[in-house]
Order: sequence, then structure tokens, then C-alpha cells
Amino acid sequence: MTAFRTLDQADVRGKRVLVRVDLNVPMENGRITDATRIERVLPTIREIADKGGRVILLAHFGRPKGRDPKESLKPVAEAVSQHLGKPVAFADDCIGEAASQAVSAMKDGDVLLLENTRFHAGEEKNDPAFVQELAKLGDLYVNDAFSAAHRAHASTEGLARALPGYAGRTMQAELDALTKGLEAPKRPVVAIVGGAKVSTKIDLLENLVTKVDALVIGGGMANTFVHATGLGIGKSLAEKDLAATAMRIIEKARDANCAIILPVDGVCAYEFKAGAQNHTYGIDAIPEDQMILDVGSQSVERVNSAINDAATLVWNGPLGAFEIAPFDQGTVAAARHAAQRTKDGKLVSVAGGGDTVAALNHAGVADSFTYVSTAGGAFLEWLEGKSLPGVEALRA
Repeated sequence: MTAFRTLDQADVRGKRVLVRVDLNVPMENGRITDATRIERVLPTIREIADKGGRVILLAHFGRPKGRDPKESLKPVAEAVSQHLGKPVAFADDCIGEAASQAVSAMKDGDVLLLENTRFHAGEEKNDPAFVQELAKLGDLYVNDAFSAAHRAHASTEGLARALPGYAGRTMQAELDALTKGLEAPKRPVVAIVGGAKVSTKIDLLENLVTKVDALVIGGGMANTFVHATGLGIGKSLAEKDLAATAMRIIEKARDANCAIILPVDGVCAYEFKAGAQNHTYGIDAIPEDQMILDVGSQSVERVNSAINDAATLVWNGPLGAFEIAPFDQGTVAAARHAAQRTKDGKLVSVAGGGDTVAALNHAGVADSFTYVSTAGGAFLEWLEGKSLPGVEALRA
């Protein structure tokens, strides 16, 4: 972490600290249905408040076009207060008179949440004038929202340039994990990439084959690769028009000395529904009237063998249609094997992406991985080798 400024270098006592957090929590009928994002930022809020800093929280909520009461952060302030165990004040704007008055009323150790930054067009445009309005409210800036770090917005990148900027503890943990995953990993490194479509992960695959020692391809996207090698895949989901792209990635992997691990068998059914009658076939014998919905037991053995050989595992995407039993078995088996290797101290395991988090939770092993990122788009862009504006702005 020497490459980034963190709270270890920040003197927050008596200072107004603008803290960018991710409070874009799911809500139904005014109730928060999953408080994970709130829980993840509590350590940073507590540390700054306990050290005598004045914590001024900045966040977005939804995708409003201008001010919209339905996308106000006010209900979230109450939830943050409950989880934090202390009052959290709320200002009904993030700039201007309402914001400056609320900040002026703060004492050391107080916490304030400002209204949705996206109520202003200047946020997503990273407008310098809007950045300056925000910067007036603080002495220091802390970014604890890795999930928004791939956006060059006013509250994620602009402020880090306008004020002394530092990584919060959640951001620091994420950057630590990502560095261990691909930037400076223990080798060998194995990546597992699954999901439905190759088209959404071309950049990811092309970057990974140059960085890892072995790449496991699963999920619907594996069907595209199997088809590209000339084998029949029946009625399986595939992007057959991307066969040439798949072959290019295979060749690039060969040139980079990266092993590509494709399924050798598949669990097939006539239809995709819970409890559907199914049968496992070798990958060279898939029936024309069936579809591959999961990897078979021999494929799982190959994946687990690759995990056994690895010192570092990076995982993005499920191996099969894990949402519906019995097509979750391949993903669950491999996830549990990786979790056990991690528990045994033999593997650094870093996973991320929406479906991946859901799959690991389904397998009951999310807490057993070294690090599970909830960042979604930012995690994917990092895997693709792209620089993240909100992270670059925090480099020492």
C-alpha cells in the first residue's frame, strides 16, 4: 500500500473531512433491504470521528436527473446512524447555504451526510466549479468508495485533486487485495472467469491471459469457446459470431504461456428450469436437442486441480447457471474447494462482480475467501487492466 496515501498519513483532528462513501443501497418501500455497503464504511467513519475529525459524508443514490425526492439520501442517514450507534445529521443539499450551515454547526467527532451529489449535473461532468463548491466544505478528502472509483466524477476524482486526498480503510483493503491478486501476486496465478457472454468480457480475457498462469473459462461463455474449437454444443447459449474472437484469445494465451482450461463435460437438459431432468455428457458428445447448463464432475476436478496448483486465485463469474438447482453444483463445488484451500493458508483468493458475490454467498463461502469485492464495474475494469480515476488520484 505504499503506492497510495491512506488514513495512516492523515491528521484529522479538528479537521473537516469530506469522505466519499458508497451508500447506493437497495431500497423497497423506503426500507433498506441490504445494508452491506453501510457496514463496509463504518470503520473509516468511526476512526475519523474517534480521532476528532468532523466526518462529512458524500454519496450518490440512483441515477436522478436533477433533484428528485424519491432519490434522496435522507432515509439512508437514519440507517447509517443506527448502524454507527451515534447521531448522523443530514443536510438537504451537498453544496450552497444548506450544506455550509450544516458543516459550520459540527463539532469534533460529529458525522454529517450531505444530500445526493447526483442532484447536480456538475457531479458526473466533474465540473471544476462544482468541485470547488464541494471543496469549500472540507480541509481533507478521503475516498472509501472503490465501487465508484472507475468514474471520473467530482466527488470521486475532482476532490482528490482539489484537497489532500487519502484512501479510507475499505478502499485500502480493496487496493491491498487487488495488488495481491494481479499487480504483485504470489505465483502461480489462476483466474476463473464465467458468466453468460464473451462479448461483455473480451477486454477482461485479453488482459488476463497476459497476467495469469492458467485461465478457467466457464458459464455460458465457455460454450462460445467450445463452439469455436469445432465441437457441437446443441441448443446451448453461445455467441457463435464471436468464434474468431475466442480463437484469438486462445492464441494470445498460447503466446503468453497461459493455459486455457475449458469444460471437458457438461450437465445438459432439454429446458432451463428448477429440477429439470438432466444428464452429463462429454463435451464432444453434447446432444443436438439439449443445452449445457453446468460443468460436469470431470470439469470440476480439472478446476479444483488448477486451484490446487495455484498460490493466487482471481474469480469473476459462475461456472454454470447457479441460480437454479441442480445447475449450481459445479460452481458450489469449486467455490468450496477454493475456500478450503484459503482456510488452510495455501491460497490467496480474490473474487468480485455481482453474480460472483451471489454465487459465493449461495455456496456459503464468501466469508472464507481472502477478499470479496462488492464493487462490480470498478472490479471488472481493474481486471481489464484499466486505470481507475478515483484510485489514480490517491497515489502517493
